[in-house]
Amino acid sequence: MGMSTSILLTIALAPLVGCLLAGFLGRFIGRAGAHTATILGVGVACALSIYVLYQLCTGAVPVYNQNIYTWFEIGKFSASVGFLVDKLTAMMMVVVTFVSLLVHIYTIGYMAEDDGYQRFFSYISLFTFSMLMLVMSNNFMQLFFGWEAVGLVSYLLIGFWYKRPTAIFANLKAFLVNRVGDFGFLLGIAAILYFLGTLDYATAFSNSDSLIGRTLQITANTHWDAATVISILLFIGAMGKSAQVPLHVWLPDSMEGPTPISALIHAATMVTAGIFMVARMSPIFELSESALSFVMIIGATGALFTGLIGIVQNDIKRVVAYSTLSQLGYMTVALGVSAYAGAVFHLMTHAFFKALLFLGAGSVIIAMHHEQDMRYMGGLRKYMPVTWITMWIGSLALCGVPFFAGFYSKDAIIEAVGESHRWGANYAYFCVLAGAFVTALYTFRQMYLTFHGKERFTVVSDHGHGHGHHDDHHDDHHDDHGHHESGVLHHAPKESPWVVTLPLVLLAIPSVIIGFLAIEPMLFGGWFGSAITVHESNNVLGELAHEFHGAVAMALHGFTQWPFFLVLAAFAIQTYIYLFNPALADRIKSALKPLWTILDRKYWVDDVYFAVFAKGGVKLGRAFWKGGDAAVIDGAMVNGSASLVKRIASMFRALQSGYLYHYAFAMILGLILLLGGYWLVGQ
Repeated sequence: MGMSTSILLTIALAPLVGCLLAGFLGRFIGRAGAHTATILGVGVACALSIYVLYQLCTGAVPVYNQNIYTWFEIGKFSASVGFLVDKLTAMMMVVVTFVSLLVHIYTIGYMAEDDGYQRFFSYISLFTFSMLMLVMSNNFMQLFFGWEAVGLVSYLLIGFWYKRPTAIFANLKAFLVNRVGDFGFLLGIAAILYFLGTLDYATAFSNSDSLIGRTLQITANTHWDAATVISILLFIGAMGKSAQVPLHVWLPDSMEGPTPISALIHAATMVTAGIFMVARMSPIFELSESALSFVMIIGATGALFTGLIGIVQNDIKRVVAYSTLSQLGYMTVALGVSAYAGAVFHLMTHAFFKALLFLGAGSVIIAMHHEQDMRYMGGLRKYMPVTWITMWIGSLALCGVPFFAGFYSKDAIIEAVGESHRWGANYAYFCVLAGAFVTALYTFRQMYLTFHGKERFTVVSDHGHGHGHHDDHHDDHHDDHGHHESGVLHHAPKESPWVVTLPLVLLAIPSVIIGFLAIEPMLFGGWFGSAITVHESNNVLGELAHEFHGAVAMALHGFTQWPFFLVLAAFAIQTYIYLFNPALADRIKSALKPLWTILDRKYWVDDVYFAVFAKGGVKLGRAFWKGGDAAVIDGAMVNGSASLVKRIASMFRALQSGYLYHYAFAMILGLILLLGGYWLVGQ
């Protein structure tokens, strides 16, 4: 059967069909119809993606690269819809569809009480379609279509509860920050078209060497290297999508959307698009040392400094959100040291354990009647054993404990940065090492506050409070702390239904084993083949390959390395504080008040953006309106021209008598004057 066009079209379009059915026929097919249609669509896409990956792995089929449909042609330039499916694409397709499928199943339980049930299923299916179009594309035009489509759907999903002002603020923020990134991205695509004369990947990459030595004239005396300009512009696009400093501010706020979407946006789809794109563009990025240094430094800064904010968060979902920012920093660092395979490998392992942590947090939120503040939790492990065990597995994978999936991908990145001689590599190495300690600090804090220690909530019977928040349906609990007193529950927390716990278990399995199975082929076995290009002088993973003696040896060696000692130290600190001496946490907080404030205020980045760009934009708009629009356009042009027309019209109106012979006389007079004019000119 091979990899035929029809299979690939089915993979891309099955989720779209599900989305349309749930979206347009949601009322007729009901809730069960909506979730059946979308789960079936994504399930088919997932099964076929696994089949395609299997075909590529066994070498049964070559890389697929074909145009399916020509969109438009202008002269020599044509834009097509086509698919490029190599191992990089196939791996992304499996990750996207698998995580999406589990999120779909989980949603049945999570959104059970929500009025927008069918709409939600329609959106997440559309998200899956958009992401598949992005990763399967074989040209920049289609990449941009998918890029904008995931941006649009994330906007719809973050603002899903549109009656809630915070959600509307958050989705607008995500949309605007992404427009900044997309502006750079679009300029980068335009520069590729300008220099390479094509938007087709294969053609552009095979001609990428022609960029060497070419420059872009900025002013009369400044010439910038073409490859650097293109790479940095494309990376600005990735900074928006993959939430890199300083365009990272939208991602924590996107927690305003329902939990299943947090898992989908932050684990498998939108935020990984930027990482995937840079890896796909490796032939162009490899031409510019300065662009790669820039990528590495931005990533390293994010890996450490956004992780630090996670330590002071009290909302269970926000801890996981800052963790995502930090892990995206790790992936970006890997791209910056030319370890593209390492970045994509970490993208894959991270997708599983991060989706697990988000869905686990959602399971806790359901049990706590939509309470998200960890200060009102504690001792939940005896009520929710499945959620507790699976979240511990996700946490150990995130911290990079040897043998877990996160260890293989994260330690490989730390080692690769250590091998690199690129400008800024020392700074990056410090950040990724310190980041390992920080990651363990907020992860263990979250686990202890939620599942261990004494219970910090009280269960009261309904007779005690007549207005139980258990019947505050989704319209009410949207301000996360609801209308109920924090920490007061009307019945004891209980384990979530199987539609919630099954996805947790299915994500916990790859969170343990996927790194162990995949590290050798992906990082050191040249598994990606021609999908990723690395120049010999930049091949840090090639250097590491000499020291690699198998996955088991690497994990055992990992017990003697700095990252593990740092995780162990963080574990010891948090265990002592939260299990044996909880009062110490507040003492530390007051002792480090200035530092705590800096982290709590998120380094004031949001405040600066709000004060300078948001308020400044409004003021600028008003100034333009008063000075420009109101005075010049309205005053002189619109109102002024109107009054001028009025004056002329009133003069002409006096000539309009309505008698036919007056008009006839005027016409004859006009004709005589016209002929007289001709005669004078002719003389």
